[in-house]
Amino acid sequence: MNKKVITTCLVACSIVAGLSLIPVSGIVAQDNGLAELTLNGGYQGPVAFNHQLHQTIVEDCAVCHKDFEKKPGALDEAKKTGALKAKQVMYKTCIACHRAKKKAGEKFGPISCSACHA
Repeated sequence: MNKKVITTCLVACSIVAGLSLIPVSGIVAQDNGLAELTLNGGYQGPVAFNHQLHQTIVEDCAVCHKDFEKKPGALDEAKKTGALKAKQVMYKTCIACHRAKKKAGEKFGPISCSACHA
């Protein structure tokens, strides 16, 4: 084989190998957590939370998860350690977002305590 053919083959193989390292949407599974969650709502009762719906609407996990990890029990754990205050996420993230959507004339989620707590 001549040197040009060998070089071309090596370059082609390198490109193919490099492309295999790039995650392709739909091929590499991403852990998005449970579709539905029940959150500890304190003395007012549990909160049914449609996680999948929020993922669809918000799209960027960091909007909510900037304050707590993406793992079961993370909210309770953060409150217990003092990293979060009680109701901090609900008021500063959830209800603030719902009110902003309402103000913008968009479809919005609950904005009162009793609308979420069972």
